[in-house]
Amino acid sequence: MRKIQILLVEDNEGDILLTTEALEALTVQNEIKVVKTGKDAMEYMAQSGRFSEVQLPDLVLLDINLPIKNGIEVLSMIKSQEKTKNIPVIMLTTSSSKSDREAAEKLNANLFISKPSDMYAYEEIVGVIDQFILNQEEVRS
Repeated sequence: MRKIQILLVEDNEGDILLTTEALEALTVQNEIKVVKTGKDAMEYMAQSGRFSEVQLPDLVLLDINLPIKNGIEVLSMIKSQEKTKNIPVIMLTTSSSKSDREAAEKLNANLFISKPSDMYAYEEIVGVIDQFILNQEEVRS
């Protein structure tokens, strides 16, 4: 089985560390790329600028509170482009705002998960992400 390409869009160094360490526990092999601003995420997904040679990810883990462009703007761009609209996006955010959740759902985010505060809770979230990826792979087969 090939490695799953994951794009993590996160500006908080602590959350990047926790998330990447937790994702090492996925049963599916994966390769994680990290961008730290909404603008970079948009360029990555458009394969433009310094990201012109990147491979599009199989999954995007997207924070809402990002510099330059927020996660809702990034999600809107991803889901409105023909070449990226079918890429699953999981909102992984500290926001528990009902309006953020509704905006993400309206734009067809695949999951909305509130970030946990400790590593053990991150491991639970990895289980959810792992199952999501496995389900996606079954659908593709």
